[in-house]
Amino acid sequence: MAPSDSLPPPDGPSVDTAVATAPPRLVGAELIADEVRRLPDSPGVYRMIGEDGAVLYVGKAKSLKKRVIQYAQGRFHTQRIAHMVHLTRSMVFVTTRTETEALLLEINLIKSLKPRFNVLLRDDKSFPEILIRRDHDAPQIRKHRGSHTIKGEYFGPFASAWAVNRTLNTLQKAFLLRSCSDNVYESRTRPCMLHQIRRCSAPCVGLVSLSAYGELVEEAHQFLRGRSRQVLERLSADMQTASDELEFETAARLRDRIRALAAITAEQVVNPETLEEADVFALHSEGGQACVQVFFFRAGQNWGNRAYFPRVDRADEDGEILDAFLGQFYDDKPTPRLILVSHDVPNQTLLEEAFSEKLGRKVEILTPRRGEKRELVAHAMTNAREALGRRMAEGSAQGKLLAGVSETFGLDSPPERIEVYDNSHIQGTNAVGGMIVAGPEGLQKGQYRKFNIKGTELTPGDDYGMMREVLRRRFSRLVKEEEAGDSSARPDLILIDGGQGQLDAVLEVAAELGVDDIPIVGVAKGPERDAGMEHFFMPGRAPFMLDHKSPVLYYLQRLRDEAHRFAIGAHRTRRSAAMVKSPLDEIEGVGPGRKRALLHAFGSARGVERASVADLMKVDGVSQPLAERIHGFFRKAGG
Repeated sequence: MAPSDSLPPPDGPSVDTAVATAPPRLVGAELIADEVRRLPDSPGVYRMIGEDGAVLYVGKAKSLKKRVIQYAQGRFHTQRIAHMVHLTRSMVFVTTRTETEALLLEINLIKSLKPRFNVLLRDDKSFPEILIRRDHDAPQIRKHRGSHTIKGEYFGPFASAWAVNRTLNTLQKAFLLRSCSDNVYESRTRPCMLHQIRRCSAPCVGLVSLSAYGELVEEAHQFLRGRSRQVLERLSADMQTASDELEFETAARLRDRIRALAAITAEQVVNPETLEEADVFALHSEGGQACVQVFFFRAGQNWGNRAYFPRVDRADEDGEILDAFLGQFYDDKPTPRLILVSHDVPNQTLLEEAFSEKLGRKVEILTPRRGEKRELVAHAMTNAREALGRRMAEGSAQGKLLAGVSETFGLDSPPERIEVYDNSHIQGTNAVGGMIVAGPEGLQKGQYRKFNIKGTELTPGDDYGMMREVLRRRFSRLVKEEEAGDSSARPDLILIDGGQGQLDAVLEVAAELGVDDIPIVGVAKGPERDAGMEHFFMPGRAPFMLDHKSPVLYYLQRLRDEAHRFAIGAHRTRRSAAMVKSPLDEIEGVGPGRKRALLHAFGSARGVERASVADLMKVDGVSQPLAERIHGFFRKAGG
């Protein structure tokens, strides 16, 4: 009988059975157990990574081997950690020399990668400061935000622009220091209005000598360094001397300065007597949400407070939340000598070592149990509790509004991210598109974007074309982000300012780029542009209106008005920049320094235009070829 085709040949197995089977891919606890076998018993940082390559968690350890093995053994405090381990598909490790280095690296990675399972500080903006510049004979006092690149003394942080502006105004009254720019200072021929209202001593026109002005600067420096009592005592003595010598005008000016300084401390609600420099942190958590209230005390004065709402999990302990918050908070901010906290933090010693190493002096973290320091923390705790209560109440109302939006526009669920667009221009010039973002937590101002309209083929005032350009750029970026595996910025609803024409233009772009599954709604005002008469336009539905008393209508009006405000602001900024633009900016080889020298020599761009090549060559830094280029530029432009 002939052998069956299904039987293997006599000299070996069939092809099917010869194919090698790949070993199963390790995931979760099994993957972690496999990684542990190769880990050292040394400090370092580990990253747990999910299926899509996104970082799930960043942690630090004194011993990588001992810390990571706990995940493999299944000893989890919470179901959330168990879920994180289950999602883990790979891990990355970095060893460090010390646990302090590991802590600093962990903080940096958390802030840059924003892992899903870490406590995360949000709204991490820099704080305004007061700067006394030391790069001019008559030092300027001004508000500053950002890195310390200017020579001078920096005082802060202040919790808000309002707090620093209030203090600046008071310091101007008390010490009469200039706040004008160097250009304004150099061009003055008579005192400005600030001198008239007794807020500047007018060193620009010599009404005060530079040596006497320097004494005012030194007094302001001492006051901001906490020596306010000595400054006030000296001013009081000078006032009494002037009064005794019948110099009543001088005595009155000194009296006004004393009153201004006294006002700084008198206006403050909390003003400690035994605390020169400290930050106070109080945490209140409830229902899976948390608020950290931060108060800043410098020079024995309260320089304001700010509330933060970090991303936390319901299972996180208060001390752990505050521990993670402190590390991220001071990653890019100056650290005071004393940090008061409402809860003991697990890594207190390690944080103190890290902050001290970074600052170059000892930093202490303290949980006060009695006395004035305890009262300061209790005051901050009251503020944290009240701020979280307000936020939770607002969140409940916000949730109802978003549910109403979902019902109004037929969405599958309440939107997490709403994007609203508006354009602003004057007869087509300096056109700017604005995008604002809103969601369950209200307006997300850190997500706002402006779009300078660049299309050269657009007819001035073509609103449809402008909206088409803005959304094409937005959708193109969205497509690239999603191709890279990031869908966090995908909107659940788009609102555009306009009617059917603007809606059709945007729908065309959405279809072109393959994102036509995003709900898009046009919002057009009524014939008289009256609030409450808005018509809404959606694909496949006839235009409709909402009841003029509807809370959803009020909410949508606020979003539209915010988009309009933002677009107008961006347009005004662009228009102002265009108005001060000089023809000199277009000439190759004329940078800021040469531009300044030319304007100083000839007074204006028109003066430069009228100058001969020989006159141009007399300006420092202008060679003959450059002088000829400048001269030729204006002749070509004029002819």
